[in-house]
Order: sequence, then structure tokens, then C-alpha cells
Amino acid sequence: MSKGLISLVVTTYNRPDALTATIEACFAQSDRDFEIIIADDGSGPATRDCIERLQAAAPLPLFHVWQEDRGFRASMSRNRGIALARGDYIVMLDGDCVPQHDFLARHRQLAQANCMVTGSRILVDEATTRRVLREQIALPELGKAELLRLRAAGAINKVLPLLLKLPDAGRVHRRFSWRRIKSCNMAAWRADLEKVNGFDESFVGWGHEDADLAVRLHNAGVQRKDGAFATEVFHLWHREEKRDKESSNRQAVLARERDKTIQATKGLKNGER
Repeated sequence: MSKGLISLVVTTYNRPDALTATIEACFAQSDRDFEIIIADDGSGPATRDCIERLQAAAPLPLFHVWQEDRGFRASMSRNRGIALARGDYIVMLDGDCVPQHDFLARHRQLAQANCMVTGSRILVDEATTRRVLREQIALPELGKAELLRLRAAGAINKVLPLLLKLPDAGRVHRRFSWRRIKSCNMAAWRADLEKVNGFDESFVGWGHEDADLAVRLHNAGVQRKDGAFATEVFHLWHREEKRDKESSNRQAVLARERDKTIQATKGLKNGER
């Protein structure tokens, strides 16, 4: 269990309405010992104005780190957020993933030495996402009956993990797999992230930079721990990113799994700042 300050690194890019929903849900967390760092991959003035409004209303420290818009560079953005973080434990969240009120409390509970925690998500469909953002509906405050109704209507892809919380037992994977790892909901100790040089900024374009991090953490002796039925977030619908780099990025991950690579080629220690 992590007992100190948690640093929550939230990535965003030109989606201030979704970011507002995400950060306001962060403000409502039951665990209050954390800071928020918004890692911005080159958003325009609307997002900057949104973040300034959120900072003015923030009940806890909220920082904004921005980089020039030169395409999808999530690895660099997250590294910038991690570099600014003051906590020993880093939780990563995307700016279109609305956390439940116990999200950070659950991550703190699951924090374990030599482990990374890979969380899960509840997919929200396009029509429901538009209504949630338009009407400013607080998804974490929906009751059981409404959640069941949304599931029956196909508006969310699953509901049981929202209704059933499982204890911290049997969550460490005996066999490692990097598949289905999403950095939209992921946590690791800062010392472990520094050991592997963070995210690899040589991964550009959409795809597998999060799997690459998990592979290198595993190669460094960090085990994967499952955060399902504890840390679920509502992942708001968005258009898919261009996937022109997906295949080459995947091949890089497979090579690093074979070669037992630990260090990022360009990361926290030697990335572009």
C-alpha cells in the first residue's frame, strides 16, 4: 500500500469537455492525498482556458505541462508529467476516462512493492458520451438501477465491475502478458519508472507505447498486478486515432520482449524537454 502523496498524471489533447468531466471526478475522490498533473500533448487555447478554470476551483494541487503539437506523442507527454510529479507513486489516467469516487483509494490499496497495476475501463458509447458531456452528467454518481439500464441499452459495455469490488487477493499475474494493457488506467512506483527510463519517446503515432513500458518493467523484475473489479473508469467515446504506426510499434514491443530490454531508448533521462 502507498502511504504518501500520489501523483495523478492525466493526459489530454484538445478535448476540454471530456477533460472537465474527468478532472471534476478527480476533485471528488474519497482519497485526498494526491496531486494532479495534466500532461498536454499540444492542445490549443480552449484547453488552456479550461485548465485555468479548473485550477481556480481545484481543492488540491493541479499543474499543467504542455508541449508543442507535433502529432501523437503520448510517451513524451506522460514523461513530462512524471518528471514534474512529487509523489513516489504514479497513477496514469487519460483525460477522457472518468474515475469513480474511490478510484485513487483503490489504487492506493493495490499498490505493492515490485508491482505495476493495470486497471480496466468501462466503454461508453457515442450517443451516451455526447449526452453526458452536454448535460454534464456525473457518471460516478449514477445509481445501480441507472447503471443496469445503461448496460441493458448497450450504452456501456459492462456493468458488473462497477457493482462488485473484489479484495486485494490473487491479483499478481503468474504469467506475464503485455496484451490488453492500457495506460489510460495504470499505476507504478516512480522508482520503477525511473529504473526503466519511463515511456519511450521513440514511439510516435498511436499504439503500444504503454505495452512497451509494461514489457520493460517486467524485464526489470516488476510484476503485473490486475486492477479489475477495483479501479474501473468510464472511458468516454472518441474517434479512433490514425493507426499507421501500430504495426511497427508492435514489432518493437515484440523485439524488446525477446531481447529483455529494460531501458527506453529516449525517455525520462534523455528525452526531449
